[in-house]
Formats: sequence, C-alpha cells, structure tokens
Amino acid sequence: MSTEYAPNVIPFRPEPAEVKASEQAVIGAALLDPAQIPALAAQLGDPSAFYHPAHETIWRAIIRMSGGERPVDPMLLAGVLRAQGDLGRIGGPGYLHTCIEATPTAANGDYYAEIVRHAAERRRIGTATSRLAHMAGDDQTDLEAVRTAALAALSDLAAGDAWLDPVPLGSHGALPTFPVDALPKWVSAYVEAVAEFTQTPPDMAATMALAALSTAAGGRVNVQIRPGWCEQSNLYLVCAMPPASRKSDVFGLTTGPVYKVEAELQAEARSRIIEAETARDAALAEVEALMAKARKNPDTDRTQLVAEISAAKMLAEEITVPPTPRLTLSGDITPETVTHHLGVHRCLAALSPEGDLFDSIAGRYSSKPNLGVFLQAHKGERLQTDRITREQPTADRPALTIGVTPQPAVLQELGAAPGARDRGLLARFLYSLPPSNLGYRKIRTTPIPDTVANAYDRNLTRLLRAMTDLTEPVTVVMDQAADLAIEKLQERVEVQLRPDQPLAHIRDWAGKLVGHIARIAVLLHLADHIASDQDPGAWRADLDAATVERAARIADYYTAHTLAVFDLIAADPATEDAHAILQWLQRPKKDGAHRTHIKAHDAVASSRRFKKVADVEPALTLLEQHGYLRSDQAPTDGRRGRQPAITFRVHPSLATPVDGAEAP
Repeated sequence: MSTEYAPNVIPFRPEPAEVKASEQAVIGAALLDPAQIPALAAQLGDPSAFYHPAHETIWRAIIRMSGGERPVDPMLLAGVLRAQGDLGRIGGPGYLHTCIEATPTAANGDYYAEIVRHAAERRRIGTATSRLAHMAGDDQTDLEAVRTAALAALSDLAAGDAWLDPVPLGSHGALPTFPVDALPKWVSAYVEAVAEFTQTPPDMAATMALAALSTAAGGRVNVQIRPGWCEQSNLYLVCAMPPASRKSDVFGLTTGPVYKVEAELQAEARSRIIEAETARDAALAEVEALMAKARKNPDTDRTQLVAEISAAKMLAEEITVPPTPRLTLSGDITPETVTHHLGVHRCLAALSPEGDLFDSIAGRYSSKPNLGVFLQAHKGERLQTDRITREQPTADRPALTIGVTPQPAVLQELGAAPGARDRGLLARFLYSLPPSNLGYRKIRTTPIPDTVANAYDRNLTRLLRAMTDLTEPVTVVMDQAADLAIEKLQERVEVQLRPDQPLAHIRDWAGKLVGHIARIAVLLHLADHIASDQDPGAWRADLDAATVERAARIADYYTAHTLAVFDLIAADPATEDAHAILQWLQRPKKDGAHRTHIKAHDAVASSRRFKKVADVEPALTLLEQHGYLRSDQAPTDGRRGRQPAITFRVHPSLATPVDGAEAP
C-alpha cells in the first residue's frame, strides 16, 4: 500500500520483547538443525517477517547459503556476514551463539516460526487499519479513495501476503550505536557521562572526543603498520545532527581542553615573541640609522658603509620571531587561510559545531571549490603555499584534523560540490549519522561526575602537552600480531570491494578504510598509555593487536553510517541506479500494464546506463533492502550448472501512474 495517504501514521508494532525470543529461537533452530531451513522458510514466508533488523539480516544470509547448497553452521554463517560487512551490525559472532542458547529445542522450530509469522501478520494488520482509520477521519480524502484503499488492504491481508510500506531511498534502517567500550576507559566514561547529561546520542561525544585526540597527535605521531607503510594520525570526522540537538554543548564539553591548552601555549610564548620582536626591531632600527647616516654624509667611505648596512640587514633577517602557537583554526576558514596557517604551523585542527567549513570547501565563497589543501593535508603531502608573509612558504607533511557536527543537509550540499567525490574528498571523511533524541530526552539529568570530568581534562591536557613538546614527528610501530591483524582486515575489505559485495559502490571510501583503522588504532594507543602515571613515555611502546581490533570495531561503526550518508547525499552510484530502476518500474509497459515481476536482465534492458547484470545487482539489493522488491529464489533441481535466475516481485505501490515515456 502506498504511504502517500497517511505519511504521519505510525506503523503498528507489538512489544519487541514478545517476539525477540521467538525470532532468536528460529535462527537457533536453523543453526542447530540446518535440514529444517526449507520448512522454516516456508513457514515464515518473507524474511521481513522478522521484527528485529539484525534477525532479518541473519536469516537472509542463512537462506542464501541454504539456497546455494552451502553448509550452514555458526562459523560459516559468521564468515558470510563478515564478508557482507554485517557481522558487527548484528552483534558479532557471539550473537549467533546467543540465538542458539535461546533455543529450547530445535525440534520446535516450526512452532517458533509460526509465532514470528503471526506477529508479522498482526503488525501488517495494525499498520493497515491505522492507515485506513487516518484516511477515514480526514475530510479532505475522497471517500472513493478510502473505499478503494480499504478493499485493497483487505484483499492483501486475506491473501496473507501483505506488503509493508517500503523505506524511501535516502532513508535507512536502524544504524549501530558507537561502540563506546572500544575507547580508552577515561574517554569512554566521559563520553557516556556527556551523553547522559546532555541527553544526546553517545555517537556525537565519541566522534568529537576522537577529533580532540586527533588534534593532539595528528602529524606529530605516525604509525608504521609494516616497513614501507606509515599513516599519519589525523582524522576527518563528521557527526551530522539536526538543529536543536545540543551540538554546541557537546562540542564545548569534548573540545574544551584543546582550547585551554592552546591559550596556555600562547601565554607561555608571549614573552619569547616579544623578546624576538624587540631584537628584530632593534636590528632594523640599526639598519635605518646607518641608512640615515649615509644620506646625511655623502662623503663617507661608501664601501665601509655598505658593508656595515649589509651586515646589519643580515643580522636583522636572522632574527626569527616565533609564530603565536596555534592548535586550531578560527575565524574565516577558507582554503587560502588553511593553506597559509598549515605553512606556518604544519599541524592544525578545524573544529566546529556547525558546517561553515563545508561551505568554504564546496566553493560557496568562490567561483569553484578549492579542494587541494584538504586532500593534501589528510595524507601529509608537501603543501606549496603562497608567500603571504616572511614565514615559511611550504609545509612538509602537513596534518589537518577536521571535527564538525553539521546538519545533514550540509552533507548533501558537500556531496553536490564539483569534484568532491571524483577527487576523493568524500572518501577522506569518517561519517556518523545518529538519530536525534528530540522528544525523548529526560528533563532532569545526572551531572557529569567531577572525577570523570577531571580525568578527561587531565589526560587530554597531558596528551596535548606531550605531543606539542615534540620537536620532530615520532613513529609508533605495530608489533607483529598487530601487523597480522591489519593483514586480515585488508583481506576482509578486499572481498567486500567485489562487484556483488556491500562496499562495491563506495570503493573510493572503502579503499582508505584500513588506513583509517590504523589511524584510529594509534590514537587509542596514545590515549591508553598517556593515562599512565608511572611512565610518561609509555606511549612510545609498540602498538598491539588488541588495539587494532578495537579500532576495527569503531571503523565498522563508521562503515555502516557512511553507507547511510552516501545514500543520503546521493553520492552513491547504487542509490542513483536504484532511483532509475524505480522510475522505470513506475512507468507502465506498452500494453498499459505494470510490472509485477522482474529479473536482473530486465533491469539491464531498462536503461542505457546498464551494460550487464553485475551493473544492476547493487541497485537491486538496495531496492530489496528498502522493501521495493522481494526476491524469490527458484528451487534448485540438484543438477550442476547455472542456477535459475532470481525473480523479484515488485511492490504494489509502484503501480501508481507517473508522467514519463513508456519503458522498454
């Protein structure tokens, strides 16, 4: 049924606790007795019968494995989910064993499946009746439309095959929450306390805390994964939140120590700066005095006078006035000012609770976007600057940290900026898109405990001081086990880049994923060791595999959110392709009828943008995930050779006439 009649109706949902145990038991029964899978699948019908998204994801993987005549057990299933990029989203391999433990007996699998199916039918009935009640109570809705919708709903429900409303492209299902426990203890405790006090998702505080760590270490400490492969430690981080989400509050609480230390460094340097300025002014005054002497005494020995003036000028030029220390960029942040200040300070952070920086990147204040400095300062490539002042005109190994919390619409504008995707700017960011707590916030909250706040301030200040005291960048080396852990991650990601895998349509971003894991790992390593009161230099120790695993968990979180963000900003080719297929499905055939079933080769023939079946597979998968299509795997005949192509059933709502030419 179409959502256009009642966009504000909340779909009926039973209490989740009533169905979770049965859903776990169905999965557990399938893993304990794989021979039951066909019967369980027949009892359930569509995988969308599962209420919990994680259970639906697991069940779809089980069905694909069984349909492909592959053995099904927890270890193999975990491997498939890992290759799909879904293992972290469903709770890790341990959750599969949780489902097994929740199964009283595999023999009752069909009974558990019946409970799940009945719960799904009740949700469908509740959603349909809620929508019909809304339509009937709306005086603006034509009565005939209400009758037609009611009859269609009754027909669908009687057939037992009612469709739930599809999730619009650009929307997404439940995304994982930031794995706060993967952070160092003093950071995680503070993040949780800030989230509770401000009634905001922990994702925002966690992302900005990572930005604070990156501000301290970025460009000052590098990490060597193995000989020949080093990464800087600066990150580009974005947490997109809607207005009134208390972004400024969270921003101030998490980055406060950065600005405090910056002010202290500036105060400490003031006397040195004044002393150098005075010495330089005195030397320049000596030059001017000698020049005045030459003008007043034309008969003076010119050779001797020129020599004295030249020596005085050389002395003045040798006096270097140190720049005012800076950790952050402030004021009007443009590509030109970023370039200049990186030429002076080399390591800087652009931190903001808003998205003004993206306005500059997108070229709002110039004729076209100037992306070069943001591309080079992420990697640490030599940056050639204009000689705005007498200070150094180039920056070797520049390191820029970005930590911003813009509104989601700002990301859409950035995605539309010329070159943002093609030149790799979007691929350099780690994205977070948490849900807003608006409407569900507690009024009276628990203040941040002093012990927690003091620990965060003390340790972050200690890290900032230790890093800014370094005269040259230091490289932290991964131990052998960490190197092997990175190698396994590389293998996992490589598989996910294949055409039929979940990261195929964001290869530009995913290609940098393992490098980002290494960067996150060294930040965790530094933060872990800086809290040690026994050895201030403990952070120089080798980085271990356990830290890499924690970083990988955080990277899995950002991967799931990045997929949603690329969908949101329509920078994802699969989303664009899915929109094209949707438009084709809405157009009637030459005989006036609408398509009720399609196969992949039909979608290929629908547009010149597609050349082969592999071109449409990511888009068809996306449409299935959003509920526009349902796949029906043809039964196998047991013989070897090519298996029958999957047929997709089309959501009835797509049979709505739209303007446009007839489809092929």
